Amino acid sequence: MPVLDARGVASLLREYAQRTALRGGNPYRAKAYSRAADSLAALPVALDVLIAEDQLTEIPGVGDAIADIITKLHKTGSHPSLEKLRKEIPEGVLEMLAVPGLRPEKVLRLYQDLGITSLAELEAAAKDDRIKKAKGLGAALQTKILQNLAMAKSGEGRLHLHRAATLLAHAKESIRKSRPELKRVTIAGDFRRGCELVADLTIVAEAAKSDETAMPSSEGLQVRVSDRKHFGAALLFATGSAAHIEQLQALAAEKGMRLDAHGLHKGRALIASEEADIYQALGLPFIDPELREGRGEVELALKGKLPKLVTDKDLRGILHCHTDASDGTETLETMAKATRQRGFEYFGVADHSKSAHYAGGLSLEEIVQQHREADRLNKRFGKDFRILKGIESDILANGSLDYDEKVLEGFDFVVASIHGRFKLDRKAQTQRLLRAISDPHTTMIGHMTGRQLQRRPGYEIDVEKVLRACAKHDVVVEINAHPWRLDLDWRWHQAALEFGCMLSINPDAHSIAELDHMHWGVEMARKGGVPADRILNAMTLPEITRYLRQKRRSLARAA
Repeated sequence: MPVLDARGVASLLREYAQRTALRGGNPYRAKAYSRAADSLAALPVALDVLIAEDQLTEIPGVGDAIADIITKLHKTGSHPSLEKLRKEIPEGVLEMLAVPGLRPEKVLRLYQDLGITSLAELEAAAKDDRIKKAKGLGAALQTKILQNLAMAKSGEGRLHLHRAATLLAHAKESIRKSRPELKRVTIAGDFRRGCELVADLTIVAEAAKSDETAMPSSEGLQVRVSDRKHFGAALLFATGSAAHIEQLQALAAEKGMRLDAHGLHKGRALIASEEADIYQALGLPFIDPELREGRGEVELALKGKLPKLVTDKDLRGILHCHTDASDGTETLETMAKATRQRGFEYFGVADHSKSAHYAGGLSLEEIVQQHREADRLNKRFGKDFRILKGIESDILANGSLDYDEKVLEGFDFVVASIHGRFKLDRKAQTQRLLRAISDPHTTMIGHMTGRQLQRRPGYEIDVEKVLRACAKHDVVVEINAHPWRLDLDWRWHQAALEFGCMLSINPDAHSIAELDHMHWGVEMARKGGVPADRILNAMTLPEITRYLRQKRRSLARAA
């Protein structure tokens, strides 16, 4: 049997991951195989070269054990452990693992108890009410399956933004090492546009002669090579979106020009070397990649009304973070110091409230202890950095906040969030949020819809009504920067701005590493067209201190 390339090995390794998950045992092993498969699919160089040079462990997610598996799969097209696993479960059963919320143990039950062996059979069984009648499965699982089947199909082959970033960074570095003659190696595709889920891993590189330096593309990575003369056009088209390109082409036609993958044809002239030159020739300012979705950005550009988008450097502090007082991994001091080391001016701790038993919500005694610790640390930090005392207060089923008024008044800020009772109907869930927003103690609403990308859809609410209420009651809207959430969805950001809402980019960090999730929140805000002056934590320490103090004074007057 001929040796397998990276694409073939990635496919087998992904199958190995799925079958390992169905077998049970250590769940992290299956996830490790899956991540390694994604990395292999995005390799910009031949797999046999990496094996020959003993460089497999330089691939993200590949250690010695997985490197051995990859080598055997590459050379033989199989692996003894994989062959053994294949005898246990039919191939079609693996499809069901793509359904968000359907855990491997439930997939196994569906196969063993109901004989379901494919996604199509799963959908039919759910629609025929066969799942809810099965012991140990039930109506709730059947409802979840019906809700999430569409998500499984729409999310197929797409990566979370942070995972795509790792693969693209490795691919970019590999290209630089293996093809040093290539210049301007640039990430493009929907990652450059800041899409929350990435379907096409695309890189554009400049070469002396593009026709002589073409690079093979893998299953998950497209590498487009262009000469210097056409680089801007290549990058523009590789970035997309299709709708944005179509609008540029229509504008070009109106002006008597023609735009195609080679560049902008203006009479006998060809404008193609730089993206900015193409936009300028069309009478447009440069349009940031995050805005290129065909959602009115060309019209805004023609009117000179493009927003100046927020950047990472605009943010002055971090809010909504957890410590080991609830479900975080680090102490308050450690998290605050890590925030300060990143150049921020303040750290807003917001551990879970008492009703969040699942997350170690804070008792009244623990709140007192944390505030004393914050005061002690603030004296040490001095005037250039401050810990802001917050709480992530559960919004209870009736819309009230955790803790009584006297306790809530002791915080600098309150993030009000829903963490349970997701299945309330749209009207009830909306009313629940509206009551929390009208509570004068609420500073901001956390992860407004509760979605988790490729895991669960958000709960049903009237987003427009909720945003209008936030504007009315001066409640900040969170852009939760955790890459599994990225909530509020960027498609609602413009509505929030138009209604008069302030927004806040929060990492929802439970560890030091998660502080850096801030970047993904910035990407979402940029995609939503949000400027820095509408971001709460773009305020300096004196500004946000004054803002929160005024909020508390308003609360006192209302009382």
